[in-house]
Amino acid sequence: MLLYFYPEPIEGMKRFFEFLFGREKRLLEETDSMKKYLLIGLGNIGEEYADTRHNVGFQVLNKLSEKQKFSFETRKLGDLGSFKIKGRSILCLKPSTYMNLCGKSVKYWMEKEKIPIENILVITDDINLPFGTLRLKIKGSDGGHNGLKDIQNSLQTVNYNRLRIGVGSEFNKGRQVDYVLGKWNDEEKRALPERLERANELILSFVLAGVKITMNEYNNT
Repeated sequence: MLLYFYPEPIEGMKRFFEFLFGREKRLLEETDSMKKYLLIGLGNIGEEYADTRHNVGFQVLNKLSEKQKFSFETRKLGDLGSFKIKGRSILCLKPSTYMNLCGKSVKYWMEKEKIPIENILVITDDINLPFGTLRLKIKGSDGGHNGLKDIQNSLQTVNYNRLRIGVGSEFNKGRQVDYVLGKWNDEEKRALPERLERANELILSFVLAGVKITMNEYNNT
């Protein structure tokens, strides 16, 4: 079968071929890679996981979208949104691959947008920290967290920034999975909004002031 093309603007042809071959367009217009940042909130997709401890990374980015007035759209391997602040362009990613396979999504959008590894920040839950404690690190082990483990395997390094948010460890032996996939209790729900706000402040400091200053000011607060 022959395909006939009528004269049309180049941009229209580009859109046609992107549709035909499934090519993803970049979301950030910035060309200077050092002014681009990727924030990754870890979690599991699906309504049943929405308010669980394991999804605190999603919740942090949802709060950020409210404050910075951007929305998420479903793209390849995740939901994405972006905003600009003081000359920096920030891409926010909620992987749709489920926690255990999130490294594929992180690697894809890092390479797609040409964002250097020092400008990414992974936001995740941590049962080894008391509820609400914030701890920013520039490297480290996965700590038994399957999401961090998959990112480490995909990027082939442990040298990437991560914000660990404490969810506590109030569970009996052998009940860890039920705990992290469980809903926040009433006391945690009351305290959570302020903790999400504080995490948002930390994120903006990471982008604007840098990781070392941010670690000194926000860690364990």
